Amino acid sequence: MPSPTFSQTLHLAPHAGPDRDHRGPAVPEDDRLRRLLEGLARRHGVPAAQLAIHAGGRTRSVAVGGITAVAKFPVGSITKAFTAALAMLLVADGDLEPGDALGEHLADLGPQVGRATVAQVLSHTGGLPAALGAAADSAGSARRYVRACRDAGLVQPPGQGFSYSNVGYVLTGYLVEAITGMSWWEAVDTLLLDALGIVPAFVVAPGSRRRAGTHVSGHAVHAATGRARPVAQTLSIVEAPAGALALSAGDLVEFGRMYCGGETPLPADLLDLMRRPVPGAEPFGLADGWGLGLAGYRGADADWAGHDGTADGTSCHLRVDHEHGRVVALTTNAGTGSALWVDLVGELRAAGLPVGDYELPRDLDRATRPPADLSGSYTNGDLEYHVDVRADGGAVLVVDGEVYPELAVLANGSFSVREPGTGRRIVGGRFLTDPATGTVSAMQAGGRIARRRKVS
Repeated sequence: MPSPTFSQTLHLAPHAGPDRDHRGPAVPEDDRLRRLLEGLARRHGVPAAQLAIHAGGRTRSVAVGGITAVAKFPVGSITKAFTAALAMLLVADGDLEPGDALGEHLADLGPQVGRATVAQVLSHTGGLPAALGAAADSAGSARRYVRACRDAGLVQPPGQGFSYSNVGYVLTGYLVEAITGMSWWEAVDTLLLDALGIVPAFVVAPGSRRRAGTHVSGHAVHAATGRARPVAQTLSIVEAPAGALALSAGDLVEFGRMYCGGETPLPADLLDLMRRPVPGAEPFGLADGWGLGLAGYRGADADWAGHDGTADGTSCHLRVDHEHGRVVALTTNAGTGSALWVDLVGELRAAGLPVGDYELPRDLDRATRPPADLSGSYTNGDLEYHVDVRADGGAVLVVDGEVYPELAVLANGSFSVREPGTGRRIVGGRFLTDPATGTVSAMQAGGRIARRRKVS
């Protein structure tokens, strides 16, 4: 008799209903699941990774690369989902409303930036810039950061459309501090994570709360040799609410189970609000939709929510199917973990777990050379994208000095480039046309709106 396939042995059939057992019995690690993760880690040059899956009422967790299942990985922007949940706790307590303008709680923002609402900021429709760059590094305090946001202004009017913003989540963290009187670290730990049984580490934290050395190091992987080099985390302390958490894949599953009917500090209507896609929020290149803190992904039998996170040399992913009580979490300590995730999704789908994920356009081979009039600079705050269409017909996209070659454009305005590290052709974003003039006025790359700079 032939040996059973991976799909036959994984037994990840959909659960019949929402998971109600937060502290169910531990599920033994699955050797085949570990071998799958080991193989993918070797293929993509990832030194260490964790995979945790909750399905059918039980959790399986495996770790490869000489680490334990409880090791903490910098999860980058997945931190934003926790900061959003923290804000929703304040909504549940009556201290905050989704429709509150940020300026009601952070007066130094001024009238222009301060009119963005909590709901708009959590859904990345607040019109805030992606990041403050050098201004954030030199801010040194929450008050100075807020004033830097005021001076930076908006990239588009609040509510006009989706533009991914770290700034909005940093401001949400400061809003939490203003209301609770706690630091963001204290609030997220004591009000949210403790209730979920999660003990966090932080990439950066003030004073005695700094937990140096308690998280796995990220790695840069050399494209030609496959060698992995450790890299340091560079997140500034003022930006902690947007990316400072370090967690295990098991921790992420516990957080994901909060949306599946398990024990939760949040009421069901607010959990639903976090998942529900906001009309007009089009996170092209990132997800199929966005709610108040969670991205939305289409699956074969259900819609999934979740978030991806990239810190320095790490790539982490969380997906939640609240309808069937399924959660998948991956943590990796290399930038190439994003490609590992794509392959893992395919393997899990083949094994009977239809994980929701964003499906990029499949007709990249139909892309053509861009017209010369697309050349120029496109800016979002201090983030600059430069398109250079050369006389020989070649074109490149330069993002803060990093060159993405072979830029090509599809008929719908989306464009693809070669990824510098891997050489893969990837979707880089899309060009946006001003309906009044019919000319390209902006681009959306990495979910961020960058306005075309006018040439004087």
